[in-house]
Amino acid sequence: MGQAVVESIADAPDLTVACALDLDDPREALTESRAQVLVDFTTPQAVMGNITFGVENGIACVVGTSGFTPDRLAQVRDLVDSHPGSAVFIAPNFGIGAVLMMRFARMAAPYFDSVEIIEMHHPGKVDAPSGTALHTAHLIAQAREGRAAAPDATRMEDQEARGRSVQGVPIHSIRLQGLVAHQEVLFGSPGETLSIRHDSLDRGSFMPGVLLAIREMSTRTGLVVGVENLLEL
Repeated sequence: MGQAVVESIADAPDLTVACALDLDDPREALTESRAQVLVDFTTPQAVMGNITFGVENGIACVVGTSGFTPDRLAQVRDLVDSHPGSAVFIAPNFGIGAVLMMRFARMAAPYFDSVEIIEMHHPGKVDAPSGTALHTAHLIAQAREGRAAAPDATRMEDQEARGRSVQGVPIHSIRLQGLVAHQEVLFGSPGETLSIRHDSLDRGSFMPGVLLAIREMSTRTGLVVGVENLLEL
């Protein structure tokens, strides 16, 4: 993803790559190169330090790294609030199609009895469930607030076979060679089902969202979470 981002920025007529860093490179290169926006696709272990460096040095942050729990988001919000004028953008997924998939899932959620999520990625992905699946589950849970729990009479010792439950929404994670990034949200009620699926077949599918975030966060302040907040949806 990092290499794809560098190539996309280099090809954009209105953007310039100030510097490209690996995990072991010193962050000071960002200030020395006068970077205006930091784009982070690293690891959950490294990302918080990178965001802190960016905020403390007046560099807007665009973050696609996974691992942002509600507690972590609260930490970032506190950091941004303590540095007026700072800007941080975090997205569980930069694909425009993925953003629409999550929006459609939230729209459908109140009208079905059952819902489950299947997320499928390449075996090099370090986290499971994916950030996109977690965000989708939270959106669905918000939309279903006040409804009865989804019917499920399964009783067995090994509940892991039913996937990880996130706010009552089961998520099943598949890691398979040949995949890139895919997610299907399945809804069901008596006599009918609805499937909402998104497939990213190439990392290039994420680049329009990344470039949009770079352009937008160069002029915005505060914490923004999700590409949908940069689109007119």
